Amino acid sequence: MENGENKKAIKVLVISDYNDYHISRPEAYIFIGLAKLGFEIDVMTVPNCAIVPEFEAAGIKVIDFHPKKKLDRKEIKRIREALINEAYDVVHLFNNFSIVNGIRAAKNLPVKVVLYRGYSDNIHWYDPTAYLKFLHPRVDKIFCNSVGVEQHLHDQLFFDKSKTIVINKGHDLAWYEGYAPIDIKKEIGIPEDAFLLINVANNRKMKGIPYLLASINSLPKELNIHLLLVGGDMDVEENLNIIKQGDKADRIHILGFRKDVLNIVAASDVFCLSSITGESITKSVLEAMSLGVTPIITDIPGNVELLVHEESGLVTKTFDSQDMTDAIVRLYNDREFCKELGKNAKHRIATRLSTTRTIEQTKALYEGLVS
Repeated sequence: MENGENKKAIKVLVISDYNDYHISRPEAYIFIGLAKLGFEIDVMTVPNCAIVPEFEAAGIKVIDFHPKKKLDRKEIKRIREALINEAYDVVHLFNNFSIVNGIRAAKNLPVKVVLYRGYSDNIHWYDPTAYLKFLHPRVDKIFCNSVGVEQHLHDQLFFDKSKTIVINKGHDLAWYEGYAPIDIKKEIGIPEDAFLLINVANNRKMKGIPYLLASINSLPKELNIHLLLVGGDMDVEENLNIIKQGDKADRIHILGFRKDVLNIVAASDVFCLSSITGESITKSVLEAMSLGVTPIITDIPGNVELLVHEESGLVTKTFDSQDMTDAIVRLYNDREFCKELGKNAKHRIATRLSTTRTIEQTKALYEGLVS
């Protein structure tokens, strides 16, 4: 933001939890970028976050506070005092505790209230609690992480559609330059020439892992294809039963939580996302694309915006395990096409889903609100 002599820098208070560096980095870098453009950014977050030195290096003031309860009078008072004393132009709220308390704290103040929404479900006009958050009349703008999120809000009765704006949380390819592939095939004892699929997630119903496992069970036995499942609770009874029902138990490898997960992703041929509902643009897929790994995804709202079918990945039908099986076989049989999709996926991050683009769009959002 270029400020003339008489143009005051826009002052923003961000309230979010930056405790997990890896998860929160795409969000945090929005504000690091804005600070470098001349915005005056203060961040309220939990104490001792690893990202704090980077915030401070960018000139961001970090306030060691984050609400722990909803509608807590003391926490609302703490936020309100900051809004009054510092005369912020914008307060940007990123999670339920900050949203519920932050909206109340801004009552009758001139500050613009911006919310973040990264999940395309669970907001309903008939739910009274929705009016404490995203349907609250005090909200000025909702930063939606995908068109799918925006559409879910637009589907609510009485909702003012002008309140939404779609801004993807972008990534920076430079974040992934140091993640070299590891020899995971040797580590777990699978053939060197195996075609390697991976899914990274904490297993929840919305992740659709049973459909992914069913698609593996449907693969022709003679194809040298192996699947890695990385993340928590992948070994639940439902998943294990599906594996037992097929003849691919020796091709499915449940690795659990791994600190070197991105190195494993970098060593894989394809990232398979089998999600069935609710997500926006899935971070693990963005990471895989940033590493040049070809994605196969399902066509749920939000995630379909991640790539262009047959250009930077493949899109399959939700709940259709056979469709994913066919996509896997297609890439197995055409390795050059698979590599081309991975290369194009990485280019899409650089051009369409970059943190630079996110910063520019957020800059325009704030300037439009304040003007």
